[in-house]
Amino acid sequence: MKKSKSKLSWARSSLVVLGLGLASTPVATGQQLEAHLRLNGSEVRKSFEPLRAILQQSSAVVYDGWKSVAYGVVISSDGYLLTKATEIEGAKDLNVRVDQAHFKSVKVVATTVDWDVALLKVEAEDLVPVTWSNAEEPAHGTWVVSNGSTSRTRRRVRVGIISANAREVGGKAPVVLGITLKTDKEDNTLSIREVQDESGAAAAGLEAGDVILSADGKEVGKIEELLEVLSDKEPGDRVKIVVKRDDEEKEFDVELLAREKVFEEQKTRNDQMSGRYSKRRSNFKRVLQHDLPLSARSVGGPLLDLDGKCIGMNIARVNRSETFAIPAAELQLLIGEFLQKEGGS
Repeated sequence: MKKSKSKLSWARSSLVVLGLGLASTPVATGQQLEAHLRLNGSEVRKSFEPLRAILQQSSAVVYDGWKSVAYGVVISSDGYLLTKATEIEGAKDLNVRVDQAHFKSVKVVATTVDWDVALLKVEAEDLVPVTWSNAEEPAHGTWVVSNGSTSRTRRRVRVGIISANAREVGGKAPVVLGITLKTDKEDNTLSIREVQDESGAAAAGLEAGDVILSADGKEVGKIEELLEVLSDKEPGDRVKIVVKRDDEEKEFDVELLAREKVFEEQKTRNDQMSGRYSKRRSNFKRVLQHDLPLSARSVGGPLLDLDGKCIGMNIARVNRSETFAIPAAELQLLIGEFLQKEGGS
C-alpha cells in the first residue's frame, strides 16, 4: 500500500487546527457542550483516514470463536502475526481477521513470558506488514494512534499522546510455584507460609510448614536464591523441590504457572475505577507509556506515529489513564528470535 505523504501531513496539520479551534470555543462554567459538538465530526475522521487505512491492512483482530479477545500486528506478507499471549491463553477456537480476510486456521508458533507476546501464523501470501519506525523513541507529548473499537471488517482509530519516558516496569517473578514464604534468619531456612489453591505447589502436594532445602538440585535458604532458580523458567516448566517435613526429606515435582493465574495483583483505588485491565501489566523490560484509553481486549495491536510508522505494540492496559507498549526496537529483536527458531523469514 502506497502511503500518501500529503495525507499524513494533513493528519498532522489537522491536529494543530483542531487544537486551536477547541481552545477558542467558549464554554460557560458548569455547562456542557451540545451533543453534536461532543462528537468527532467528518473532518476529524477524514484527517485520520490514512492512518486508519494502515491499521485496516496491517493490524489483525484475534477471536476465540465469535468473541474478539485481542488485536495483532502483521509482521510479514506470508502470515506471521504478533499478539498478547495471555489474552489468547486457553482459546479453543482461535481465528483471525486481517482487513477483509478471515483466517480460521491459526497456529501458535511461539510465546515468551518475558514480554507476554505470542507469534501466530496463518496461511497467507499478500498481507501488508507494518512499517517499523527507526527514529528515536518518541518524547513526552508525541501524538500516537492505535486501534479503537472495531466492527468485524472495519478498523477505527484512537488518538492520544506518549505520557512517560520509555522505561523498565518492575514486578515479581512472572512464573510461580504458588506459595508464600517466610525466612528464619537465625536458622537460615526458607519455609512455606501458605500454599495457594489451584497452583502447581498445591497439585504437587506441598504444604504449609514445609522447609525448602533445594530447587532443581541447588540449595536454597533465601528467597533470592529460589527466585534465581526460577528466573529463566517458562509457564509449564517443572521444578524439583526438596523439603523437610516432620524430620523427613520429601521431593516434589512442581509445575510452574504464570503469576497472574495464581496471584491476583493488589488492587489500588485507581484500579477500582479503571474497568477491566490486563491480566499481565507489570514486569516488562522496557515499555512506552501512552494515554490511549484502550480496553483489555484492545491490546496486542500496533502503535503508530503520525507518519504511519509502527513505534511499538500495545501490550498492557494498566489502568484508566495508562497503557504500555513494547518499543519497536525491542519488538524487532524479539521477532528475529522467534523466526530464527521457527525457520521462517
